[in-house]
Amino acid sequence: MISPSAFLNRYPREAIFFLIASFINSSGSAFMWPLTTLYVHTILQRSMTEAGFVLMIQSLAGIFGQFIGGSLFHRLGAKRLIVGALIIQGLIQFSIPFVQSWPAYLLLMLGLGFTFNLSFPAIQAFIGFRWKEQRRELFNIVYVGNNLGMAIGTALAGVIATLSFQLTFWFNSTSTLLFALFFFLFMKNISHQELVGENLEEQQKHRVKNNFTLLFRYQLYLFMALGAALIFFSNTVWNTGVAPYITEQGMPLSSYSWLWTINGIIIFAGQPITSWIKRLLNQSLSAQLVVSSIAYAVGFGCMLVYHGSYYAFVVGMVITTFGEMLISPTIPTFISEKTGENAPFYLGIVGAITTGGRLLGPLAMGFMYDHGGINPTLFLATLVSAGSVLLCLLHAYFHREKRTEVAKY
Repeated sequence: MISPSAFLNRYPREAIFFLIASFINSSGSAFMWPLTTLYVHTILQRSMTEAGFVLMIQSLAGIFGQFIGGSLFHRLGAKRLIVGALIIQGLIQFSIPFVQSWPAYLLLMLGLGFTFNLSFPAIQAFIGFRWKEQRRELFNIVYVGNNLGMAIGTALAGVIATLSFQLTFWFNSTSTLLFALFFFLFMKNISHQELVGENLEEQQKHRVKNNFTLLFRYQLYLFMALGAALIFFSNTVWNTGVAPYITEQGMPLSSYSWLWTINGIIIFAGQPITSWIKRLLNQSLSAQLVVSSIAYAVGFGCMLVYHGSYYAFVVGMVITTFGEMLISPTIPTFISEKTGENAPFYLGIVGAITTGGRLLGPLAMGFMYDHGGINPTLFLATLVSAGSVLLCLLHAYFHREKRTEVAKY
């Protein structure tokens, strides 16, 4: 395993600062996102279907946020887009505990879903443009660091939520605003032209003329995005199925929080195994997507059969976490390597499609749980994950002869 000193010397100092800031922001985010369903169900006294509806409208707003964020990257510039979106997001998070009206709460969560996703493709594109030579490694490091922060934050969130749910929102707001301040200072002397490249004006003319036609290059993104959307659809079972099931079985909130802590530990400690799998797959990004979807189907299938035991959820979390480790950094890496200056646009399109899974998942899972309990909920998650395997295989088929080639789109 690489030593801390070797790690610090391997990457630019500015990249290290970015990784630290991203880690802090992800830790703060963990105080809110995993507990949204429980907040709606226990504090606001709403049904699981309504809790699923909250997550659904967040995802609906996120679809527009991803698409608009990717489209505006070159128009507004990375700094304006990222900093502006993060500031609005942080202010919304701070104000949520003061809102008692259900319609007003829904409106705030709609705005939160939009602004969070507005900055997401821009940040991914920023990584891809700023550190082109090391983006494969950095996308993975950002993913690992964010999830480690998420695991730590979630473990603390379960404890803090038992004292006050309001504090979870305020911790989240603080970390988001600090992340906005970091980007403001970090990009103070970096122009958008310097970030993207010297031929920015020519690239902009090319993009304006051909943005619409980029959508027709469906082999590049569509099947990968749909496969990932089905995975994200099934993954919502953790919040909208497993979470209420565990609490209704008389287990404490910490039992659910610890599942996400395990997720973070596996993501960090399981990197040697993931690296071995990638070498076994000859570093093929398309093959990694296929193996990821298989892991999700197997993990949820295990939970479906053995959910009478808490340990089935632990095993399911371990298996699906390896699937997550293969897909999450792979998608932005694939898009960044294949699409060049059009990466922000494609990141926004892929993000919008995959967010569709998060949009439909909570509502479907909440409905299944309210009307049948955990069995049909886990069955749906398993079935949908199996469907993602077919789509990822189709994506791999189109890219079977282009594994190392950078497409000139």
